[in-house]
Amino acid sequence: MPDPLAPVALRQPKVGLVAGGLGAYWPQFPGLLPELTRCNDYVVRRFEELDCQVVNAGFVSDPLEAQRAAEELRVAGVDLVVFNLTTYLTSSQVLPIAQQVDAPVLIIDLQPTKKMDHANFGTGEWLAYCGQCPLPEVSNVFRRAGVDFRSVTGYLESERAWGRIEHWLRAARVRAVLRRARHGLMGHLYPGMLDVSTDMTLVSAQFGSHVEVLEFDDLRVRVNAATAEQVARRVADAKAVFTLDESVNPEDLEWAAKVSVGLDALVADFGLDSLAYYHRGLEGELHERLGAGMILGASLWTARGVPMAGEYELRTSVAQLVAQALGAGGSFTELQALNFEDGVVEMGHDGPAHLAISARRPLLRGLGVYHGKRGYGVSVEFDVKHGPVTLLSLAQDRGGHLAFVTAQGEVVSGPLLEIGNTTSRVDFGRDPGEWVDDWAATGTGHHWALCLGHQADTIEAAAQLLGIEHRKV
Repeated sequence: MPDPLAPVALRQPKVGLVAGGLGAYWPQFPGLLPELTRCNDYVVRRFEELDCQVVNAGFVSDPLEAQRAAEELRVAGVDLVVFNLTTYLTSSQVLPIAQQVDAPVLIIDLQPTKKMDHANFGTGEWLAYCGQCPLPEVSNVFRRAGVDFRSVTGYLESERAWGRIEHWLRAARVRAVLRRARHGLMGHLYPGMLDVSTDMTLVSAQFGSHVEVLEFDDLRVRVNAATAEQVARRVADAKAVFTLDESVNPEDLEWAAKVSVGLDALVADFGLDSLAYYHRGLEGELHERLGAGMILGASLWTARGVPMAGEYELRTSVAQLVAQALGAGGSFTELQALNFEDGVVEMGHDGPAHLAISARRPLLRGLGVYHGKRGYGVSVEFDVKHGPVTLLSLAQDRGGHLAFVTAQGEVVSGPLLEIGNTTSRVDFGRDPGEWVDDWAATGTGHHWALCLGHQADTIEAAAQLLGIEHRKV
């Protein structure tokens, strides 16, 4: 049987690499260019090992070659331009590329080894070590031209330098995912949740993403097409993934499985990378039952890497996708209660959850009532893996800007509610009430993604590459 939690492939960031040096050196020192090419080949291999698609524009030796490289990278649509300063070059060799390619810029200069062999080096050998020489020149010109950039200086096999480079490549993955993402938005706003209302145009304008507006009827026709065999397999999947509480009604589980099968077709047919949904319904009509039956299928897809959020929470499904791009999960979350005795904030949500980051085997609980919503059925219960975590919210401000909002803490053990919700106890190392005040003051909505690990630094880097603000509590 196929693994119901088999992850979908993460989209690779497309990295445009340009190595550069002064062309006047090549005839003067015949051994220099082969040595620099060897070093650049090492950089290519390391990028590929970090799961990047490398568009290698080769060596740029003069401004004319810079024009050629700029056109190659522009056509390729790269997510990040990396200038590898292997030796001295003039700023005119890199400025046209930075100006013409619509991508953020990273400058690296990695000399071949930790230090020169002074006793045995001549001019040609030294020139392979002076990649840092043009960095101030290039930085000055980029600042004057309004080109945003960041740089990493080190030596070729320095893991310290490569850790800094990987930091930017992970941020570039976020940009790559959002630039090409297709976010589904199905149903309508939960009545009265003004904070959840999201300007879809901002998502496209600031990230490059596409928002696909869906009807619950798009799901209805696909659920109706689900076969008995498909539904039986999905019930078996649920039993393999979850512990089933005795409260689970077999008919409700079968309905959730049927909706899950239809949801599979919806994701495939519309090429969705995320989905936010809500439908209020009335007196048990079909659309109400579809909305109530979403939790199983939405949780399975979230665990596989296509995050889904209830309550029409588009900004949170986008934040969950960012977390997924970082390999950090990202489960739909809001505040639940404070424990001032233990110094923790209890948070989680009813509805879909990220099963792959559960601290234990997730439980399916049958609910006759979904609090605040109409309908009934099965719901997911677990807490997130204990250890370091990051909260990631996507704020929308008065001026029409999106911003990443983060806070870092630690999930700790302790008593949890058993009501068919996800719940985690998060310790932020301070008074819970004061933390809530500071968190609310950032402009976050009342939902966010709860992610594994401390990710705020990488999220801040991603915000830089995306040209948006990052606020950290």
